[in-house]
Amino acid sequence: MSLARRGRDSGMNYWPGFVDALSTLLLGVIFLLTVFVVVQFYLTQEMSGKDTALNRLNAQIAQLTELLSLEKSGKVSAEDQLAQLNANLLAAEGERDRYKGLYEGAGSGSLDVQGKVTALSSALDAEKRISGRALAQVEVLNQQIAALRRQLGALQDALDASAQKDKDAQVQITDLGQRLNVALAQRVQELSRYRSDFFGRLRAILGERPDIRVVGDRFVFQSEVFFDTGQAVLKPEGRLELDGLASALLDLDKKIPGEIAWVLRVDGHTDVRPINGVQFRSNWDLSAARAISVVQYLISKGVLPQRLVAAGFGEFQPIDTDRTEEAYSRNRRIELKLTER
Repeated sequence: MSLARRGRDSGMNYWPGFVDALSTLLLGVIFLLTVFVVVQFYLTQEMSGKDTALNRLNAQIAQLTELLSLEKSGKVSAEDQLAQLNANLLAAEGERDRYKGLYEGAGSGSLDVQGKVTALSSALDAEKRISGRALAQVEVLNQQIAALRRQLGALQDALDASAQKDKDAQVQITDLGQRLNVALAQRVQELSRYRSDFFGRLRAILGERPDIRVVGDRFVFQSEVFFDTGQAVLKPEGRLELDGLASALLDLDKKIPGEIAWVLRVDGHTDVRPINGVQFRSNWDLSAARAISVVQYLISKGVLPQRLVAAGFGEFQPIDTDRTEEAYSRNRRIELKLTER
């Protein structure tokens, strides 16, 4: 059964390439969704600020409108008062003229008529003074109404400017989204190309071996390549394998542009059987310790620490759920995956 499986593994396998393309597409979709959420967040913040400013301007407009109504009411009242005073003035002038005519006709001896004429003249002068004050009040009201109209015009201009700014922001956000989409597509293509180069280089270094295989976008090493059973210390032959991997990573780091945030993720996995030693409390501890050992050795060979990630999965990510020795062996593995940070 083992020979048949090895024969199948050594043949041409198109499935890794398909999974590689699918994972790349999935990464692109996830990045697009992330960009969309960020853009929507900043757009929401921007629109919230605009709504607050607009509400404040509307409140000011309502207040000014109310003041304008009060001023108009006061102006109407003053104009009514002025009209009444003018009517009284005209009546007083008519009365004065009438008494004046009577006085002139009766002669200078009529003291009673003269007194009435004097009283009417005094009343007429008082009415004129009141009319002057009313006219001054009307002028002040006209000036206040003109000032209110200027303030309303300024507020309307501010509202128009705010609306135009919102339109400009929408255009900028749309343009930013388009440019981010183009940049994302370029980054995904570049990382896919470098991942393919890295996989090709690694295949050439490792050769065709039954204990090393490609599954989708990952290189899968059986744990026995690097470690003894229940141990997390690299074996000499495992270090030789990692020397070739470190060389490929160093060459890759020189080729990939610095703005592409790539990492090599090292995943440790165990089978489902509980560990019997006292050095590790669980399979999870053992898988994490093995991944860290691989990462530390690669760092010792010159690979930058920020390009490496160590993760332990214990027995919780099996690739074969059978309860056989062969299934247990397949599940005890170290996986390498070139991905974005």
